[in-house]
Amino acid sequence: MVKNNDTVLYGVHGVCKVSDTVKKRVGKEDKEYYVLRPVFDQTTVLYVPTWNEQLTAKLRRILSAEEIYAMIRSMPDEELLWVENENDRKRIYQEALVSGEREQLVRLIKTLHVRQQKRLEQKKALLLSDERFMKEAERILYEEFAYVLKIDRDQVLPLIMQEIQVEEK
Repeated sequence: MVKNNDTVLYGVHGVCKVSDTVKKRVGKEDKEYYVLRPVFDQTTVLYVPTWNEQLTAKLRRILSAEEIYAMIRSMPDEELLWVENENDRKRIYQEALVSGEREQLVRLIKTLHVRQQKRLEQKKALLLSDERFMKEAERILYEEFAYVLKIDRDQVLPLIMQEIQVEEK
Protein backbone atom coordinates (compact mmCIF):
# COMPACT_ATOMS: atom_id res chain seq x y z
CA MET A 1 0.00 0.00 0.00
CA VAL A 2 1.41 3.33 -1.01
CA LYS A 3 0.81 6.63 0.76
CA ASN A 4 0.71 10.24 -0.32
CA ASN A 5 4.19 11.71 -0.88
CA ASP A 6 5.73 8.25 -1.45
CA THR A 7 8.13 8.04 -4.38
CA VAL A 8 7.59 4.93 -6.45
CA LEU A 9 8.54 3.39 -9.75
CA TYR A 10 5.48 2.91 -11.97
CA GLY A 11 5.89 0.71 -15.03
CA VAL A 12 7.22 2.50 -18.10
CA HIS A 13 6.42 5.90 -16.54
CA GLY A 14 9.49 5.73 -14.31
CA VAL A 15 9.90 7.54 -11.00
CA CYS A 16 6.66 9.05 -9.75
CA LYS A 17 5.53 10.92 -6.67
CA VAL A 18 2.19 9.85 -5.17
CA SER A 19 0.63 13.29 -4.85
CA ASP A 20 -2.83 12.30 -3.66
CA THR A 21 -5.54 9.67 -3.38
CA VAL A 22 -8.85 10.78 -4.89
CA LYS A 23 -12.32 9.41 -5.46
CA LYS A 24 -13.85 9.61 -8.92
CA ARG A 25 -17.32 8.61 -9.99
CA VAL A 26 -17.28 5.61 -12.32
CA GLY A 27 -20.80 4.76 -13.43
CA LYS A 28 -22.82 4.81 -10.21
CA GLU A 29 -19.90 4.16 -7.88
CA ASP A 30 -17.16 6.27 -6.36
CA LYS A 31 -13.80 4.61 -6.99
CA GLU A 32 -10.47 5.46 -5.40
CA TYR A 33 -7.33 6.31 -7.42
CA TYR A 34 -3.72 7.08 -6.64
CA VAL A 35 -2.63 10.30 -8.32
CA LEU A 36 0.93 9.96 -9.63
CA ARG A 37 3.14 12.66 -11.05
CA PRO A 38 6.25 11.51 -12.91
CA VAL A 39 9.26 13.25 -11.39
CA PHE A 40 10.95 13.88 -14.75
CA ASP A 41 7.76 14.91 -16.60
CA GLN A 42 5.87 17.63 -14.78
CA THR A 43 3.10 17.78 -17.42
CA THR A 44 1.80 14.23 -16.93
CA VAL A 45 -0.66 13.10 -14.27
CA LEU A 46 -1.49 9.42 -13.88
CA TYR A 47 -4.53 7.97 -12.13
CA VAL A 48 -4.02 4.42 -10.91
CA PRO A 49 -7.15 2.59 -9.67
CA THR A 50 -6.42 1.39 -6.13
CA TRP A 51 -8.69 -1.63 -6.62
CA ASN A 52 -6.95 -2.87 -9.79
CA GLU A 53 -4.34 -5.38 -8.63
CA GLN A 54 -2.78 -5.67 -12.09
CA LEU A 55 -2.06 -1.94 -12.20
CA THR A 56 -1.14 -1.49 -8.54
CA ALA A 57 1.33 -4.39 -8.92
CA LYS A 58 3.29 -2.08 -11.24
CA LEU A 59 3.88 0.30 -8.33
CA ARG A 60 7.33 -0.59 -7.00
CA ARG A 61 9.48 0.93 -4.34
CA ILE A 62 12.52 2.74 -5.61
CA LEU A 63 15.91 1.25 -4.89
CA SER A 64 18.28 2.56 -2.25
CA ALA A 65 21.69 3.93 -3.28
CA GLU A 66 23.31 0.75 -1.92
CA GLU A 67 21.01 -1.42 -4.05
CA ILE A 68 21.81 0.65 -7.13
CA TYR A 69 25.56 0.33 -6.61
CA ALA A 70 25.16 -3.43 -6.06
CA MET A 71 23.17 -3.65 -9.30
CA ILE A 72 25.84 -1.69 -11.17
CA ARG A 73 28.57 -4.01 -9.84
CA SER A 74 26.58 -7.04 -11.03
CA MET A 75 26.11 -5.66 -14.57
CA PRO A 76 29.22 -7.32 -16.06
CA ASP A 77 27.86 -10.71 -14.94
CA GLU A 78 24.40 -10.22 -16.47
CA GLU A 79 23.60 -12.51 -19.39
CA LEU A 80 22.67 -11.04 -22.74
CA LEU A 81 19.07 -11.04 -23.91
CA TRP A 82 19.69 -11.29 -27.65
CA VAL A 83 17.00 -12.95 -29.76
CA GLU A 84 17.83 -13.45 -33.44
CA ASN A 85 14.26 -13.41 -34.80
CA GLU A 86 13.23 -9.76 -35.02
CA ASN A 87 9.53 -10.32 -34.24
CA ASP A 88 10.34 -12.51 -31.22
CA ARG A 89 12.95 -9.97 -30.12
CA LYS A 90 10.44 -7.11 -30.27
CA ARG A 91 7.93 -9.12 -28.23
CA ILE A 92 10.48 -10.15 -25.60
CA TYR A 93 11.96 -6.65 -25.33
CA GLN A 94 8.49 -5.11 -25.00
CA GLU A 95 7.69 -7.60 -22.22
CA ALA A 96 10.94 -6.65 -20.47
CA LEU A 97 10.01 -2.96 -20.61
CA VAL A 98 6.46 -3.49 -19.43
CA SER A 99 7.55 -5.77 -16.60
CA GLY A 100 9.62 -3.00 -15.08
CA GLU A 101 11.98 -5.66 -13.71
CA ARG A 102 15.27 -3.86 -13.31
CA GLU A 103 17.37 -6.96 -14.00
CA GLN A 104 15.55 -7.39 -17.32
CA LEU A 105 16.15 -3.73 -18.16
CA VAL A 106 19.85 -4.11 -17.36
CA ARG A 107 20.08 -7.23 -19.56
CA LEU A 108 18.23 -5.43 -22.36
CA ILE A 109 20.48 -2.35 -22.20
CA LYS A 110 23.65 -4.44 -21.99
CA THR A 111 22.57 -6.63 -24.91
CA LEU A 112 21.77 -3.68 -27.13
CA HIS A 113 24.97 -1.83 -26.24
CA VAL A 114 26.98 -4.94 -27.18
CA ARG A 115 24.93 -5.29 -30.38
CA GLN A 116 25.43 -1.61 -31.18
CA GLN A 117 29.22 -1.97 -30.84
CA LYS A 118 29.23 -4.99 -33.18
CA ARG A 119 27.13 -3.13 -35.72
CA LEU A 120 29.44 -0.08 -35.53
CA GLU A 121 32.44 -2.33 -36.23
CA GLN A 122 30.58 -3.47 -39.36
CA LYS A 123 29.85 0.19 -40.19
CA LYS A 124 26.15 -0.42 -39.68
CA ALA A 125 23.60 1.23 -37.43
CA LEU A 126 21.51 -0.47 -34.81
CA LEU A 127 18.03 -1.32 -36.09
CA LEU A 128 15.57 1.48 -35.30
CA SER A 129 13.36 -0.82 -33.20
CA ASP A 130 16.36 -1.99 -31.14
CA GLU A 131 17.49 1.59 -30.67
CA ARG A 132 14.03 2.57 -29.39
CA PHE A 133 14.00 -0.33 -26.93
CA MET A 134 17.46 0.63 -25.67
CA LYS A 135 16.53 4.30 -25.22
CA GLU A 136 13.31 3.45 -23.38
CA ALA A 137 15.02 0.95 -21.06
CA GLU A 138 17.79 3.47 -20.38
CA ARG A 139 15.26 6.20 -19.64
CA ILE A 140 13.41 4.07 -17.08
CA LEU A 141 16.52 2.76 -15.34
CA TYR A 142 18.60 5.94 -15.53
CA GLU A 143 15.78 8.10 -14.16
CA GLU A 144 15.60 5.96 -11.04
CA PHE A 145 19.40 5.93 -10.64
CA ALA A 146 19.56 9.72 -11.16
CA TYR A 147 16.74 10.40 -8.72
CA VAL A 148 18.13 8.19 -5.95
CA LEU A 149 21.77 9.18 -6.43
CA LYS A 150 20.83 12.87 -6.83
CA ILE A 151 22.67 13.29 -10.14
CA ASP A 152 21.60 14.37 -13.63
CA ARG A 153 20.36 11.63 -15.96
CA ASP A 154 23.24 12.27 -18.36
CA GLN A 155 25.68 11.48 -15.53
CA VAL A 156 24.31 7.96 -15.00
CA LEU A 157 26.11 6.15 -17.83
CA PRO A 158 29.52 7.67 -16.99
CA LEU A 159 28.94 6.68 -13.35
CA ILE A 160 28.09 3.10 -14.38
CA MET A 161 31.17 2.88 -16.61
CA GLN A 162 33.38 4.25 -13.83
CA GLU A 163 31.97 1.83 -11.24
CA ILE A 164 32.37 -1.16 -13.55
CA GLN A 165 35.97 -0.22 -14.35
CA VAL A 166 36.77 0.21 -10.64
CA GLU A 167 35.21 -3.20 -9.94
CA GLU A 168 37.26 -4.92 -12.68
CA LYS A 169 40.59 -3.64 -11.28
